[in-house]
Amino acid sequence: MSWGVSDLSVRYGSRTALDAVSVDILPGSVTVVVGGDGAGKTTLLRALVGIVPHSGSVRRPPRRDIGYISGAVGVYTDLTVDENIAFAGGAYGLTGDERERRATRLLEQTGIAAARGRLAGRLSGGMRQKLAFALAMLHQPKLLVLDEPTTGVDPVSRSELWRLIAGAAADGAAVLVTTTYLDEAERAARVLVLDGGRAVAAGPPEAVAAALPRPLATAARHAAKGPREDAATTGSSAAAVADAARGAAGGAPLSEMRAVVRRFGDLVAVDGARLVVGPGEVVGLLGANGAGKTTLIRILLGLLRPSAGDVLLFGAPPSRAARRRLGYVPQGLGLWEDLTVAENLTFAAAAFGTSPPPLDAELAEAEDRLVRDLPLGLRRRLAFASALAHAPELLVLDEPTSGVDPRARARLWDTVHEAAAEGAGVLVTTHYLEEASQCDRLVIMAAGRVVAEGPEAAIVGDRRAVEVELGSDAPDTAGGAAAARGKPPG
Repeated sequence: MSWGVSDLSVRYGSRTALDAVSVDILPGSVTVVVGGDGAGKTTLLRALVGIVPHSGSVRRPPRRDIGYISGAVGVYTDLTVDENIAFAGGAYGLTGDERERRATRLLEQTGIAAARGRLAGRLSGGMRQKLAFALAMLHQPKLLVLDEPTTGVDPVSRSELWRLIAGAAADGAAVLVTTTYLDEAERAARVLVLDGGRAVAAGPPEAVAAALPRPLATAARHAAKGPREDAATTGSSAAAVADAARGAAGGAPLSEMRAVVRRFGDLVAVDGARLVVGPGEVVGLLGANGAGKTTLIRILLGLLRPSAGDVLLFGAPPSRAARRRLGYVPQGLGLWEDLTVAENLTFAAAAFGTSPPPLDAELAEAEDRLVRDLPLGLRRRLAFASALAHAPELLVLDEPTSGVDPRARARLWDTVHEAAAEGAGVLVTTHYLEEASQCDRLVIMAAGRVVAEGPEAAIVGDRRAVEVELGSDAPDTAGGAAAARGKPPG
């Protein structure tokens, strides 16, 4: 028997979120739903699992036979991995040896068995997604429903998650996955493309790609605008980078970190890192999940104290006064989901003693909607608007384009470039090497170290990957034991 929906429609007040959508989800196979922000992907999944009211028919197994990962991941960050497993197992009536047997197998398959005693909130984004997958599979569901499970994870973790998804289907589960990326749909047996709440194409991946309307196909394949024409050229050594930033700032960079170390017990999360950001430049901080990017940013903002090293923000140690001069968009966006768009902007502006900024057309149209009801692309644009409300001198963005569709990603990069053109320094983290062309300068991290820095041409050139080798004895420099070099396509 197949699961799925037929002529499914969902309305939120006067707005139609889904309009007569149908899809079959077959046991032992993967079905992917592709679409941009606001296309109706999450609404489809929520209707399928019985969370939102709808018209039309839904075919699903009993709830105890459904595994569901929402866009919010669904792990308890203040519980350990083992405690998350125990809670989920108890909810499905699994206890004792049976729960332990299944948990051990899943944690080994996901590669997080060594982290059983760690808090979920201390795991990297990729590890949290793998834990969520293990929790969803713990009770061996007949239907596995995954809402953008690869959002916010690096390419290696993304491949590993897709291996797990394929394994679940091979074990007999019917799997439904949503994504904004057409290339991920190529891994599926069947694809459904949504746009504006309507199905615009369905079938095998090859047939769908050929049948897509040209604007949708183009947007699905091009996530970035291309290189910045005004990209600055700086040296790759730490001294050259610092000198360039000081020159742009008239003698002092906006932020500077020297030989910074941060330990969590025996774990060295940041190991001798250096980072400089000057006015008017966009610095890209690249690295896989767990490389230390977010920890480094939290140290820069004064939210974590370094175990060693020096941190300067506007020429002085981080302080509350210094933080008033910067704008920050965290991975979680930092928005109040039970407030409207307008209320969020009013609150953010009031915190800095300014007036709310004018809204662009799409945000203005949504100004009375609750944030929790917005698609991810609009939520990210609102977070940008909130961070820019007080005209900050330094803009810090932690994976700002993660999970948004290509068109929304291009708009967000436009906002970044506009802020830099007006003189703000911008520090942005990302997993995506293809976004390197949007930055004036790159800083690449691996295992807590800065392994390379400089302009894109010096680090990547015309290649699509960077291979990192970490030595144990030589100093952490771009030319020492920690080295990064381009890796050709294929």
